[in-house]
Amino acid sequence: MPVPFIAFLGPSGTYAEAACRQLAQAQGLEDHTPRSGLSIQHVLHQLKADHGGDGTVAAAVVPVENSVQGGVTATLDTLWSLSTACCPPDAPDPYGPQGLEIVRGLVLPIRHALLGSGRMEDISEVISHPQALGQCSTWLNNHLPQALQLPTTSTAEAARMVKGSRFRGAIASLDAAGEQDLNVLAYPINDEPNNCTRFLLVRPVVAMERSSPPSAPGDHAVITSLCFSLRQRDRPGALVEALQVFHGQSLNMSRIESRPAKTGLGKYVFFVDVEGHYQAAPFQKALRNLYPTCEHLLNFGSYPVMTVPPETIERP
Repeated sequence: MPVPFIAFLGPSGTYAEAACRQLAQAQGLEDHTPRSGLSIQHVLHQLKADHGGDGTVAAAVVPVENSVQGGVTATLDTLWSLSTACCPPDAPDPYGPQGLEIVRGLVLPIRHALLGSGRMEDISEVISHPQALGQCSTWLNNHLPQALQLPTTSTAEAARMVKGSRFRGAIASLDAAGEQDLNVLAYPINDEPNNCTRFLLVRPVVAMERSSPPSAPGDHAVITSLCFSLRQRDRPGALVEALQVFHGQSLNMSRIESRPAKTGLGKYVFFVDVEGHYQAAPFQKALRNLYPTCEHLLNFGSYPVMTVPPETIERP
C-alpha cells in the first residue's frame, strides 16, 4: 500500500523540513514520507487536491508567522482561498473547520548562516528567501553593503544556487550547508537573536476524526485560528463589535492581522488567533455572536503549539 506524504517548502535543508520532522513525530505521523514542494501555494494546493488519501499528500507543513517579519502572506492568503466557510448554526458541528484544518503548531528558533564556496570578501550577490533577507538586513548592510540581494523561493534553494560560485553567498541554515557541502562564512547572522518562526501542520478535515472539547477548562496551550470578513465593513465600529465577542467571553485574542480580500479596494479579511478550543462552551457562544456580523467566517482549527528550545538549534 502506498504511504502518504507530508509536503513542505523545499528542497531539502529548509527550516520547513526541520519543522516537518518534529511536527510529524509529535502528531504520530512517522510513517508519512516528507516531500518537498516548489512553493507554499504549491504545497497547500497539493494537499487540497489530494484529499489526504494513501499515496498522496496527506498533510502539509507551512510557515505562518515570523517574530521579525510578521505574517507569511502566502500561507494566509492560500489558506483563505482554499478553506470553506463555517456551517450555519443548525449544522451538526456549527462553526467547525471545513476543508483544511490546522492540527498542530511549532515555534522553531531561526539561526541563519551565510554560506558559500568562496570567501566572504569576494561575495557580490546574496541570495535567499525574501523573509530571510529581511531578517538579516542590518547584518548585510554592515558586512556586505555593496552586495546585491536577490530573492529566491527558499533558503535551501539559495544554498543550491550558490554551490561552486566564488562571488555568490546564500542565507540558509547549517543543515543546508551540510546538504550542499558549503562553507559557513558567518554564523549566526540574523539581526534579532530571538528570531523564531511558527509553523503549522495542516490536514484535510475529511481525513480526520473530529476533535473533542478539552477535558481541562482554560487550556491555554490550545489556540484557535479564525478568519473572517465583515458583512457591514463600512459601518463605524463594525470591527470593534466583532472583536468584542471574545472579550465578552473572557477569551484572549493573541494575534490579529488583516489581508486584502482581493475582491476590491478597501475590502479586507481578518486573521485572528484566540486562546482556547472552539468547542468549549464560552468559545461556542462567542462564535454564535460573531457569525451574524460576518460575510464569511472560517475556522482553521484548534490546536496545541509546541516550542523548540533554542539550545537544541545552536551549534558551535
